[in-house]
Amino acid sequence: MIKYLLNNAQRENWRLTVAERDVALAERKVNGHGRGRVISFDVADDMERISEISKADLVISMLPAHMHLAVAKDCIALKKPMVTASYVSNEMSALNESAQKAGVVIMNEIGVDPGIDHMSAFQILDDLKSQGAEMLLFESFTGGLVAPESDDNPWNYKFTWNPRNVVLAGQGTPVKFIQENRYKYIPYHKLFRRTEIIKIDGYGKFEGYANRDSLKYREVYGLKDIPTIFRGTLRRPGFCRAWNVFVQLGLTDDSFTIQGSEDMTYRQFLNSFLAYHKTDSVELKLMHYLSIPQDNLLMEKLEWLGLFTEEKIGLPNATPAQILEHLLLQKWKMAPEDKDMIVMHHKFGYRLKGVEKQIESSMVCIGDNHEETAMAKTVGLPVAIAAKGILNGAIHTPGIIIPKNKEVYQPVLKELREFGIEFTENETEYTGY
Repeated sequence: MIKYLLNNAQRENWRLTVAERDVALAERKVNGHGRGRVISFDVADDMERISEISKADLVISMLPAHMHLAVAKDCIALKKPMVTASYVSNEMSALNESAQKAGVVIMNEIGVDPGIDHMSAFQILDDLKSQGAEMLLFESFTGGLVAPESDDNPWNYKFTWNPRNVVLAGQGTPVKFIQENRYKYIPYHKLFRRTEIIKIDGYGKFEGYANRDSLKYREVYGLKDIPTIFRGTLRRPGFCRAWNVFVQLGLTDDSFTIQGSEDMTYRQFLNSFLAYHKTDSVELKLMHYLSIPQDNLLMEKLEWLGLFTEEKIGLPNATPAQILEHLLLQKWKMAPEDKDMIVMHHKFGYRLKGVEKQIESSMVCIGDNHEETAMAKTVGLPVAIAAKGILNGAIHTPGIIIPKNKEVYQPVLKELREFGIEFTENETEYTGY
């Protein structure tokens, strides 16, 4: 995002201020560019925040999601447009009327997921609806994964985004979707055993598990009466079955702390969730408890992580989820030469002139290195391109908005193609869910 804004700064006559608590990090990103400056910034300082926003023509907030609200309120009061990649919260949505009255664009959900998923879906949906098509099915999957050339562990996975969100995925909000006009619900303890296989040309098979609430997207996408709608996350086959071991044991629980966790070994940590037996090993107890065959690749995955070792955890007063994250951060860390991969896949089922068909649309983006990642490209570039559109007046609809209108998605998707972020589409007979 910063690279794009600075690369376009001379032509667009921009000056970019990067406000960051970690000044050294921000200075590395700006890299001495003549049209960029870095300031030390504390978003909790109301006077400082208002002062800096008042100097800007547009504000991009890449803060943690819960911190956007104060920035948005200031932007509306000062009539400054704002762009963020985060989901629209209920509190943010409540600012819509005041943003409209102020004539201010507050653009949300303009990253990858949410963001590129919205724009690529609306482009096809709008086209189908203009032809008079009746929508039967909409599925959408996204995954942040390791690129094939950097895939060197039995989990076929490395962290390419917030590790905590990975560990806590699926908890809290109930998973719900609709299938053939029937409401479906998946409890957390079953989530990672209800998966769907997705094939993408040139990249093989993936497995998808359900995201929390697909039902709310019927309204977002204008699909109120659609019989089937499902949104999910992609992993490589076998990941979900292995992750389910952690769920069943309780290792993803973040609600209590483990006594003596600092001096506990990973083997002792794992054993603390298994029944006592005088002679059986931790491995035998685990296989018996979860009915894992001795030759199952699950055990290879768990052994590779180091869960059976006598290595000390060294993390005081930690929850099970924090201990698991601590271990995974060591094992799933991207190496400097590693590349990541973003995979997105949509499926649209529809009826047009009495004939049922489906369109499958897929996008794969590979990162350049461990810093200029596919995740950074697919989150940062849409944000930056949308910011340019707002500053140039091409994007002007006021309010708390997401990129669902042509004035947003057409120019953003068009420019993303110049960076190799594009979809391939395939139309076939409708096969259903």
